[in-house]
Amino acid sequence: MKILETDRRLLEVRSAEERVAWILQHCGGRAIVSTSFGIQSAVLLHMVAAQRPDVPVVFIDTGFLFDETYRFAAELEQQLGLNVRVYKPALSPQQLVESHGELWAAGEDGLAQYNQIVKVEPMQRAIKELRPLAWLSGVRRLQASSRSNRPVSDEQWGVAKMYPLIDWTDRDVYRYLKKHDLSYHPLWEQGYVSVGDYHSSKPLTAGADHEATRFGGTKRECGLHQENAK
Repeated sequence: MKILETDRRLLEVRSAEERVAWILQHCGGRAIVSTSFGIQSAVLLHMVAAQRPDVPVVFIDTGFLFDETYRFAAELEQQLGLNVRVYKPALSPQQLVESHGELWAAGEDGLAQYNQIVKVEPMQRAIKELRPLAWLSGVRRLQASSRSNRPVSDEQWGVAKMYPLIDWTDRDVYRYLKKHDLSYHPLWEQGYVSVGDYHSSKPLTAGADHEATRFGGTKRECGLHQENAK
């Protein structure tokens, strides 16, 4: 499906719930929502499940996630009745390190290769198998400079992509979580503002930038979301 520019302009002024409803209606139910079960993931997952609980929730399990992430994922899956589909890299963590070393610590080229193996390839496999017409993501403009100009919708890998929370602030997220009695990721209480793999995520420290909490600040996007989308 294609999202026309006229539709995009209308969606920019709609609420997040209305954006979700629009995409689900126009894709004929052939949608997926991707999640890392990160700090604020409960918002979009609840929003989608409330309208269509059978939508596949694509969870890319890199093999390097925190134990807390797996527990949080299990909690939300049960609480919200999610249709979770887990996709893993072709290589196990041990195989990856034995074959390539610690790519995440090998500079930008190594990090790009790492992300391709553990995140991009599994996501592309999910799209090939599930054949969605639409892809919902919880990306927000305020999360990173690479997302600041992102529109409410675009296209990636031949799939229409929608960001229902694109213009939400942290306060909007907080209010939604409280209203619906939803939880942050448990590592939020330990100072994490963004959670991915345990070897490259760290808590926010005083005076630090949010983007510095992932991969030492060298790269914010992992390849699952286009950078500097227009």
